[in-house]
Amino acid sequence: MSVWALGLNHHTAPLDLRGRFAFAMDQIEPTLRRLRASLAHQPEATLLSTCNRTEIYCTGGPSDLNHTMEWLAHNGGVSPALLRSHAYTLQGDQAARHAFRVASGLDSMVLGEPQILGQMKDAVRAAEEAGAMGSTLHQLFQRSFAVAKEVRTSTEIGAHSISMAAASVRLAGQLFEDLSDIKVLFVGAGEMIDLAATHFAAKNPKSMVIANRTLERGEKLANRFGAEVMRLADLPSRLHEFDAVISCTASTLPIIGLGAVERAVKLRKHRPMFMVDLAVPRDIEPEVKALPDIYLYTLDDLAQVVQTGKDSRQSAVAQAEVIIDAGVQNFMHWLDQRHTVPLIQQLNAQADSWRAAEIVRAKKLLAKGEPIDVVLEALTRGLTHKMMHGALAELHSGDAESREATANTVSKLFLRGHLPKEHKER
Repeated sequence: MSVWALGLNHHTAPLDLRGRFAFAMDQIEPTLRRLRASLAHQPEATLLSTCNRTEIYCTGGPSDLNHTMEWLAHNGGVSPALLRSHAYTLQGDQAARHAFRVASGLDSMVLGEPQILGQMKDAVRAAEEAGAMGSTLHQLFQRSFAVAKEVRTSTEIGAHSISMAAASVRLAGQLFEDLSDIKVLFVGAGEMIDLAATHFAAKNPKSMVIANRTLERGEKLANRFGAEVMRLADLPSRLHEFDAVISCTASTLPIIGLGAVERAVKLRKHRPMFMVDLAVPRDIEPEVKALPDIYLYTLDDLAQVVQTGKDSRQSAVAQAEVIIDAGVQNFMHWLDQRHTVPLIQQLNAQADSWRAAEIVRAKKLLAKGEPIDVVLEALTRGLTHKMMHGALAELHSGDAESREATANTVSKLFLRGHLPKEHKER
C-alpha cells in the first residue's frame, strides 16, 4: 500500500490561491466523502486545511493522485495546470517525512508553533467520522504525533517562536506610540482571535470589542478579557471607532469591504487605522490596503516578522530532523511489512483448513475405538505431510538452478538453525 500527499502552502502558493482551497472544519467530512466517492476503490484519505496550507493525504497509486489533483482544481474553480504549478506531490517516505515535519512545526510559517499539531488531530478526527481513516493513515498520523511530542520535549524548536498573534501586537507597537491608548476590535471568536486577544490584552488597551456572527460565542470570549461584545451586523456603522482591527473568521467572502473602510477613514479624520487579516480566504478586501492612513497586513505580510530568531534555532532544527528521520524509517519499515499481510492471512487460513481436516479425521478414528497413540500418530503425520508436500514437490521439479534456489529457501524456512553444512558455507 502506497501513501502520498498532495498540497499547497505558504511556501508554494499566494494567499488568494490558498483561499480557494480553504475548508472550514465542518466542511472536511463531506468533502472527504465526495473525494472518496469519486475514486474507484474508496482509498483512505485525510484532509488538513489551515490558514497556511491545504493538504490531502491518501493511500493509492499514481492514478489516484492525478485524479485528486484534477478533482481539487475543479473544487477550487481553477485549472489543473494552475494548481499543479503551485502544488506539491509527495509519495512514500517523502510523504511520511512531510507529515512528521508538519506535525513538529518545522514546515510552519512560525517555526515550532504548536497550533498545527492540534489542527492535524482535528483533521484526523474528521477523517475518522467520515469513515475515511484506515490502518495505514492511522499509523502515519499517530506516529507523526508521537514524533512531534518527542521533538517538542527533546529540542528547543519552539523556544522564542513568534506567533501570528504576537507579530500583530509587535507591528501595532510600531505604528502606535502607546498601545494602552488604542481601541481594538476583534472580528471572529475562534482560536486565532483568542490568541490575538490574549496578546493585546497584555498591553492593556483602552478598550477591546469582540464582533461575532454568533453573539453568545462572542460574549463567552469577551467575558474572559473584560471586553465588550457587538453583533457583526453593526460592524460597518462602528468601524471608525477602532484604531486596530484584527479579523479571522471562517467566512468564504470578505466581511469588511472597501466602502465600509472608506467611510471609517473619513469619520476618523485621517487618524491611522491598523488592520490585520488573519483569515484564509480573506476577511478584508485587498483593495483596502491602498487607502490612505490604512495599514493592512495579511498572513503573508507577517511572514518576515515571525522569521525573527529563526537562525538561532537552526541547531534545534537539526536535532528535530534526526528524530524525524528515525520516525520515517520506522513507519516505512511497518509499511513494507504490510505488503506481506495478505500472504500471512492466506497461510494462516490454509493451516487452519489442514488442522480442521485432521481433527475431523482424528475424531472418526477415536469413534472407531482406535488407541489414542495411533490417533495422535495419524494426526501429526497427516499435518506434517500436508505442510511438507508443496516444498517436496518443488524440490523435485524444474531445472537444476531452480531446484538449488528452492533448496536454499526450504532450508531457511524449515531447517533454520539446522542448515546442512554445504548451505552454511555459502
